[in-house]
Amino acid sequence: MERGLVERAGVPFEGISATGLRGKNPLVALRALWTLGQGYRQSSQIMARFQPDVLFITGGYVGVPVALAAKRQGVPIVIYLPDIEPGLAIKFLARFAKRVAVTTPETQAFFKPGLTVVTGYPVRADLTTVGQASCLPTHDRQDACPTDQKTTARQRLGLSDNLPVLLVFGGSRGARSINQAITDSLESYLQVCQILHVTGTLDDVWVQAKRLELSPTLQPRYHPTAYLHEDMISALLAADLVVSRAGASVLGEFTTVGLPSILVPYPHAGAHQTANATYLARQQAAIIIPDVDIKSFLRETVISTITNQTKLHAMSQAGLAMAKPKAATDLAELLIAVSVGQTSCLS
Repeated sequence: MERGLVERAGVPFEGISATGLRGKNPLVALRALWTLGQGYRQSSQIMARFQPDVLFITGGYVGVPVALAAKRQGVPIVIYLPDIEPGLAIKFLARFAKRVAVTTPETQAFFKPGLTVVTGYPVRADLTTVGQASCLPTHDRQDACPTDQKTTARQRLGLSDNLPVLLVFGGSRGARSINQAITDSLESYLQVCQILHVTGTLDDVWVQAKRLELSPTLQPRYHPTAYLHEDMISALLAADLVVSRAGASVLGEFTTVGLPSILVPYPHAGAHQTANATYLARQQAAIIIPDVDIKSFLRETVISTITNQTKLHAMSQAGLAMAKPKAATDLAELLIAVSVGQTSCLS
């Protein structure tokens, strides 16, 4: 999946061998270590060819052999932790890093004093210029984005301006439990809102078939699609409420545009998604529904929230207050400083 996204952006891509060690039996662990050894050798060769001034990694087991190769060759390492809580790979690699950039101040407690820099979560430049700069609320308007911003985004996506927009998003591969919960009660949702449903590639066919089962009156209100690329910005701006997993991007993208969210943390992602969702919920910018409860509570929660303009406005304001639109710039400046050895001035 990452190869396609990276190459689509026009960035050179090199794949290496890597695997995780969590929960492995001894035999599988030995094979995993062998694979990581292969990844280390491949990374060393790439480093020797590319001659980097700094290594930037964001977690996951694939970063381990790359970081070890960089350390061996004297390349300074900067880690960015997008999630609230670090995983095993980040905890291990932090000892080799010059600096660890984090999304929120509370994440600093996981690392030794003086190592971290709070940058926030970086989002694509178009989202900060179209979103945060122009979506600040005014005294006479309830929504986070100006009416013309929402209208333009909705027109681009073929959405009406007469009904609230629910964005449903489970990642590029989709979220089966979310997709099923939404489609099980489609008619109820579509009585009060229109839905832009990013199904993911695995569920696209059967979800599209659900649309054909709707009445001619409700079909125009339901917009399923396998994936959004450039139009994802329009989707975030067009929506009044989003239902999604709680990957780290929710900490940056949703807050930048002040988008209220109902978060369903992926239950098999360790504590990462739950911690991300909890952070937003504590700030009153999100509502959490555990995956096991989604069939029981999602419909009622969505309908009661998307029809309550006062609640949507409060959640939107809370999200905007958390946004850090300069995160990408601050990360870039951090990387440049570390690459030239100017780490003493970073805090």
